Amino acid sequence: MSELRERIRTVVEGEPVVLFMKGTLDWVACGNSDRALSALRAVKAPIAAVDILPDQRIRQELTELYGWPTIPQVFVSGELIGGADIVEELAISDELAGEIEQRLGPGWRSPGTEKTVALIDDQPPQPFRLVS
Repeated sequence: MSELRERIRTVVEGEPVVLFMKGTLDWVACGNSDRALSALRAVKAPIAAVDILPDQRIRQELTELYGWPTIPQVFVSGELIGGADIVEELAISDELAGEIEQRLGPGWRSPGTEKTVALIDDQPPQPFRLVS
């Protein structure tokens, strides 16, 4: 198993809610990533965000590991929930909070608990926010 694949698994299995996205929490580089992030923020989920842009291998490894070819990807308690459409639909139908609680248990809400996780050691900081 590659070191990158092991890092991905460690993040997915070790963080309560993980969002693999294009960009970071402060620099969202894709409209779909922004939709997923907004849905998670709306239910006050603790978010560990992973920017897939610094290295194309991150997306390749994700697809091979979990069989989901598009970005963003949202994981809760190690389980793939889906991409922007699914997460947004769950939020609109008031089911997202229940899905998260089912996997994390009561008391999971943690507003403002957000971090960006770098999978590549030399990942540069992103200087601006772009939403398309």
